[in-house]
Amino acid sequence: MPRPRSQNPTPGELEVLQIIWKQGPCTVRQVLDELQKTRPRAYTSVMSLLNVMVNKRLLRRKPQGKAFLYSAAVQEQPTLRRMAGDLVQRVFRGSPGLLVAHALEQTDPSPQELEEMRRLIDDYRARHGQENKS
Repeated sequence: MPRPRSQNPTPGELEVLQIIWKQGPCTVRQVLDELQKTRPRAYTSVMSLLNVMVNKRLLRRKPQGKAFLYSAAVQEQPTLRRMAGDLVQRVFRGSPGLLVAHALEQTDPSPQELEEMRRLIDDYRARHGQENKS
């Protein structure tokens, strides 16, 4: 039985979305040029991936001369929030604390990054009416 289609982009699709979220609408060639910076890809493979993403409604496509211009059909922050929530549920049994603990162990954050995390927690508490416990 085939696996149900996920609402979340695959790793390859996320790579493409990150390029388009950063640069705005792109041609296949522009996406390919960015992807080539990390590893070699074939033009036709990138074109096929972009077309799959259009079919999945992750991208929009409009003609531009002899080529197509691809733009994001999904917004960055809602997509990342949904993916993070899915990760917390599937991998960390619904515990954001476990996610953070594993992320800290794997990434060795700088003092500045730790301070930014504290600020984000304080901001979250303020938005949700929770007392600041730091």
